[in-house]
Amino acid sequence: MSDVLLAIDTATEQCSVALRYQGKIYTRSTLAPREHSQKILGFVTEVLSEAGIGLEQVDGIVCGYGPGSFTGVRIGVSVAQGLAFSHTLPVYPVCTLAALAQQVARKHGAATVVSAIDARMQEVYLACYAVTATGVTELVAPQMAALSDLSQAAWWPQGALVGAGTGWQAYAAELDPNRTVNVLEDVTLPLAEDMLLLAAQTQPVPAEELEPLYVRNEVTWQKLPGR
Repeated sequence: MSDVLLAIDTATEQCSVALRYQGKIYTRSTLAPREHSQKILGFVTEVLSEAGIGLEQVDGIVCGYGPGSFTGVRIGVSVAQGLAFSHTLPVYPVCTLAALAQQVARKHGAATVVSAIDARMQEVYLACYAVTATGVTELVAPQMAALSDLSQAAWWPQGALVGAGTGWQAYAAELDPNRTVNVLEDVTLPLAEDMLLLAAQTQPVPAEELEPLYVRNEVTWQKLPGR
């Protein structure tokens, strides 16, 4: 696993960057729903400057590649590719929903997390993870869900559950009408620093092979012939 990693995420309202260098984590993040493209490279410069290194000393780029805002995901993937191409670096694609679960692990140590991000249009992006001391394990793959009682879904796990993300903040009553899920108030949006940890579980890809993770409608985002 690479020692010096730079993580970026613009898939949600949060614009977030984190750098791991010599065992220390340098971070920048802000809520900037429509300013990701203006802020993200500045944050990259700031964390590199704070650590006293240049991009040429980074071993790999970690990218929050979705699901999330269509525009935000595209910005993050494009910036990650640009940084990786400039120094021939591998890219570690990390799911935003997994990053939410890792944030829960860092702050609370829960055993089973259902991550949900508000997808608008009366839907949420969601996935389920088991949390251990070594990271998170996907139990239910990222998917789109309508606002209905999740406990009726065939995949719904048993036992104590924690809910994390803006999907729970906005729609807890619809997703869990029986109030069986412990919805966390302090884990709402993914952070790049948690993506650094998840990179250890991620197979890196060349920059040209990095593709956004779109969940809403695969047909809508299908590539055109020859693209």
